[in-house]
Amino acid sequence: MLPRLIKRQSPSKAMVYLSPILALLLTLLASIVLFLIMGVSPSGALHAFFVEPISSIYGLTELMVKATPLILIGVALSLGFRAGVWNIGAEGQLILGGLFGGATALFFYEKTGFYIIPLILIMGALGGIIWAGIVAFLKTRFNANEILTSLMLSYVAALLLNLLIHGPLKDPDGFNFPESRLFSDSALLPILYDGTRLHLGAVIALFFVGIGWILLSRTLLGYQIKVMGDAPAAGEHAGFSHSKIIWTTLLISGGAAGLAGAIEVSGPIGQLLPNISPGYGFAAIIVAYVGRLHPLGVLFAALLLALSYLGGETAQMKLNLPVAVTGVFQGLLLFFLLACDVLIQYKIRTSKKSESTIAPAVKSSIKSTSEVK
Repeated sequence: MLPRLIKRQSPSKAMVYLSPILALLLTLLASIVLFLIMGVSPSGALHAFFVEPISSIYGLTELMVKATPLILIGVALSLGFRAGVWNIGAEGQLILGGLFGGATALFFYEKTGFYIIPLILIMGALGGIIWAGIVAFLKTRFNANEILTSLMLSYVAALLLNLLIHGPLKDPDGFNFPESRLFSDSALLPILYDGTRLHLGAVIALFFVGIGWILLSRTLLGYQIKVMGDAPAAGEHAGFSHSKIIWTTLLISGGAAGLAGAIEVSGPIGQLLPNISPGYGFAAIIVAYVGRLHPLGVLFAALLLALSYLGGETAQMKLNLPVAVTGVFQGLLLFFLLACDVLIQYKIRTSKKSESTIAPAVKSSIKSTSEVK
């Protein structure tokens, strides 16, 4: 008996929104098995992973600090994914945004003024837009696969940052360490809560959620994005430009990722380092899908993924677990979510091998023989 997938005539709409919760529960069960294999108490590990990081005001503010770039990038990526534009290179666009924003902060190192922080954020967004624009140009001009080009450009961005940090952007008084000088106070984002690292970027991220929701539900562009994603042929018949959607969604996602990079370097980091992101650009892909490609869903999914970062750090310190546990959790979550999505759209049926594979081949052979005769 061989299993095969048969498309459901009417997929459950309720399960579309419940599947992230089911995927989370399955991820927790798989994590318990993983902890048992590693010889760690599951209850202690889960407490260290999900409860201890947010058991204080400081932990809650750190949760929002970690969630800020995930929200910005996740909302923007969800727009592109809805349109069928697969930008997988948000990590590289974040790096370019951090590089542009950081270079701006260093340029105004000895200056003060209210204009410095807005300029840093604008330049960061511009860096991400430029990097995403390369992908859009290659896609619309040469039909290059945006998955490959955006992903490969992420590695180019990382190498470019590394090159500049070891060269012209290196701190002249830093004893040859690969890092820039610390930004001046005028180039740092204002702190919203004393004694924590919660900064203005969190407000920007929440504002971006509202903008994303309005864009999708109240504008013609949002309607075009949804139509081109659900029925491209119908969209083109209605006069919607596919190239315009590609450019628009890629530039929005690139600008948001670049803005997230500028916020990171002028917020919690405060300087340029060879590694300014623990993988926010890639984790935001999971955020977008767990959030069901909806801005409000992305907000909650970003908080969950941010908790996984904090939990991984806590588990590493308290239980001596490897930091890779964070990546395993995120990967399991995406895996189970995709599995749930498959079962929402398809049902599993079994069929005999002789009927499903051998019989059609025999029938085809008999038909061909009879035609020859």
